[in-house]
Order: sequence, then structure tokens, then C-alpha cells
Amino acid sequence: MVTASPFRTKSVEQSIRDTEDPEHGLRRALSALDLTVFGVGVIIGTGIFVLTGTVARDTAGPAVALSFVVSGVVCALAALCYAEFASTVPVAGSAYTFAYTSIGELPAWIIGWDLILELALGAAVVAVGWSGYVQSLLASADVHLPNAINGGTDSNWGFNLPASLLVLLLTAVLIFGVKLSSRLTAIIVGIKVAVVLVVIIAGLFFIKADNYSPFIPPKQASTGSDSGLKQPLITWLSGFEPSNFGVMGIFFGAATVFFAYIGFDIVASAAEETKKPQRDLPIGILGSLAICTVLYVGVSIVVTGMEKYTELSIKAPLSDAFKAVGHGGYAWVINIGAVAGLTSVTMIMLLGQTRVFFAMSRDGLIPRFFSQVHPHYKTPYRSTIALGTVVAVVAGVIPLKQLAELVNIGTLFAFVVVAIGVIVLRRTRPDLPRAFRTPWVPVLPIVSVLACLWLMINLPTETWWRFLVWMLAGFVVYYGYGYRKSRLGQRAAAAAGAGDGRG
Repeated sequence: MVTASPFRTKSVEQSIRDTEDPEHGLRRALSALDLTVFGVGVIIGTGIFVLTGTVARDTAGPAVALSFVVSGVVCALAALCYAEFASTVPVAGSAYTFAYTSIGELPAWIIGWDLILELALGAAVVAVGWSGYVQSLLASADVHLPNAINGGTDSNWGFNLPASLLVLLLTAVLIFGVKLSSRLTAIIVGIKVAVVLVVIIAGLFFIKADNYSPFIPPKQASTGSDSGLKQPLITWLSGFEPSNFGVMGIFFGAATVFFAYIGFDIVASAAEETKKPQRDLPIGILGSLAICTVLYVGVSIVVTGMEKYTELSIKAPLSDAFKAVGHGGYAWVINIGAVAGLTSVTMIMLLGQTRVFFAMSRDGLIPRFFSQVHPHYKTPYRSTIALGTVVAVVAGVIPLKQLAELVNIGTLFAFVVVAIGVIVLRRTRPDLPRAFRTPWVPVLPIVSVLACLWLMINLPTETWWRFLVWMLAGFVVYYGYGYRKSRLGQRAAAAAGAGDGRG
């Protein structure tokens, strides 16, 4: 019987030894450039193509650029912690693996449980968004899909066949090898970065200074429809009257546009498939984050300068801004970029969740069946097929909803755990070789924790309730299966039994 603490930790050395098992180890094929491309590929997506208009119009006004800066700083603090962990523990699983080697099994399980859901739902929702852009492009050519396979409408349901087929196609690409995935991503990323640069450069010629006034709109009382659970948690905790805009609007906006940065942490999930992880992972994580922050701030400044923030489109702010200034031809180019961008986001979210699932399976917290790698391609094909099928079904049947807040709170929670883990591992294993060291430990990780918590309490109260319910379900699954089947726990029990026998 397993009686060990649920906070038992897995040694870094054991984590690395597990990657050497030929049946449960992945092929190292990625370079620093591949990782940077992966990071940019997943970061630039729904956030920049959609959330810019939403946050500018409802929360921050032209100061949405500052919201992107605030989120970028929070992500940079977390990225420095991720970079140290990824170079010290170059094993698949990202935050799950980092928590397992520093804080313990139960926190690791909760993080893994959280990340699988976040990435699965995120991939499904982005695939549905991709379907919408594709159907829009087809409609411009007077091609319309039957209602039964185009996702339907609010009043008439239909299966979203394009979204489902996209997920299945990308699942196949991931099975055939991570290097093939990186090459496809490189092409897609090149297209969408070019489109973002077109938005910035072309948009500069249509900026009107009057559109920036006021840059930070004065605080306004929120409408009754936005009261209660939809208000940020901080307004409930503080007792302040709910409001939009003003200086606090920048922080409320930052908590939302944080969704636009989600992805750099997925780079860490490819640690086990990187040729020189100690060197390349920090470059990929920090490099992709820096590139995207510059692009995001540039786009938000240009778009709010082209069109008054009160008139920005919520569904397609970038393309509609060009239509507003009489240059609708750019809208077609931007839609092409959006299709490319959402394709890479979907694929890399699928890659990230399958690697977390694979790592948890290898540790025995979920059935070991899913940690078997393909004999030729050396990819976790069983977990990829299983999760890809689930996501394809979900993408086909769910309507497109705004799940950004739920994804955000889970990711921020993972950031908190990683930052704490850096401090703990520095104290418990100061002897470990660290190719990259987070500066100013423990001050910087503590600041990272506080910054993440600050953004979390700026998220809607209902998002917190959904998050807590999912976490409670995670505890039930862990104690019902993972705690008893854990390989680490079984090793501890075996060692204890051998010791009793010797006694």
C-alpha cells in the first residue's frame, strides 16, 4: 500500500533517466530557431487578431498598447523562471515536470490537469475561429458550405466540419514527426508575421492623432449587465464600484490580452525534443516573447490610431480598421494571415497538450499506455491520436465562445507554480548544473508570483468559480487513480518493503 506524501518529488536525475527509455523517449530534432518559430507560431494568433478591438473598445481605449506592455512584462518575469527550469530539467511536460521535481507530485498533477484542459479547449476554440475565417474567405468567392457542416448558427446547430478536419490533419502532422511540424510552422509563421508587419507599416499612413485623444479614457461606471460574477474579482474583494477605463482599465485589459501571449511556455514542453536544450530553450522562450511583444504593441498603436477606439470592430478589428479608412483590399490579406496564424496556434496547442499528457502517462499518473512512442517517428502517437480525436469532436460540436479568461487563469496559475519552484529547487538542489540562471533569486520569482496574482484577481469572478470547480475534480481523479498508480509512489513503496525485509 502506498503511504508516501502526495508532495513527494521526483529527482531531476530520474526525470532525465526516464527520457533514455527507447519505448518512452522522444527524438531530439529541434534547434533554437525551431523553438523560436514554435513560440512565435503559437503566440501570434487569436489574441492579436481579435482581442485588440475588444479591450480597446470596452476596457482600455488607445491605452490597450500599455495593457500589452503590462502583460508582456508579467510574461517576461515568468519566462526567466521557465528558462532556468527548461535548461536544468530538459524533459517533456513543461510546468508539470518542473513542479514534480521541485514542489511535489500533487501540485504537479494539478498543473498537468489544468494544462491539458486549457490547451485542449484552446485548440478546439481556435480551430472553430479558423473555420470562421476560412468560410469568410470562401464567401468572398461566393462559395458557401451547407449549414449541416459549417457549424450552424445560434438558432440552428450544425457540425463544424472544417474545424474538425483541421484538427485531424494537424494531428497526423504531429504523429509524423516534430521536425515536420516545425517546418510547416516556419512557413505559416513567415506568412502571418509578414501580415502583421503589413498592418503596422501600411497602417502608419492612416493614423489620425485625434483618435488617440484621450489616450487613457476617463473611468466610467460599468453597465448593469456587467455586474456580479462578470466583474473582476478585485472589485468584489475591494468593495469598489465596478468601472471601465481609467488607469485600472489598463490592468483589466492586461488580464484579458494576456491570452495573446499564451504559448511561450509551450516551448518548454518540447524540451525533450531539443538538440541542445540547455542553450536553445532559453533562446526560444525569451526570443519568441520579445518578438511578439514588439509586434503586439506596434499593432495596437497603429489600429487605435487608424480608427476611434469606440468604433473598433470586436470580431475583426484589424481588417475592419482598413475598411474604415477606405482600403478594404488589405482586409483580404489580413484574413489570409489570420487563417495562417490560427493554423499554427491550433497545431502547437495540440503539440503542447500531448507532451504534457505523455509526461504524466510516463509517470503513471494516467495509464502508461499513452506514453508509448512510435517505433519509427519517435513521437507519442497514442496520446496524440487520443487527444487529437477528442479535440476534433469538441471543435465540431461546440459553438465559438469566449474562453480567454478561463485559459488565462490556468496559465497564470502555472506561472505562479513555476516561479515558486525555482526558489525551492535553488534551496533543495543548489548543486544542479544550470545553463541559464534566473537573475535576482528569490526577488524576481517573488515579483513574478505577485504580478501573476495581480492579473488573476483582475479576471471575472465567474472565471474563478469555474477554475476552482475544475481543480476540485482534479483532486478527485488524482486520489482515485494517480496517487495509487504513481511510479514514484510505487518505487517508494517497493523501497520501504525491501527495507522492512532486511530488518
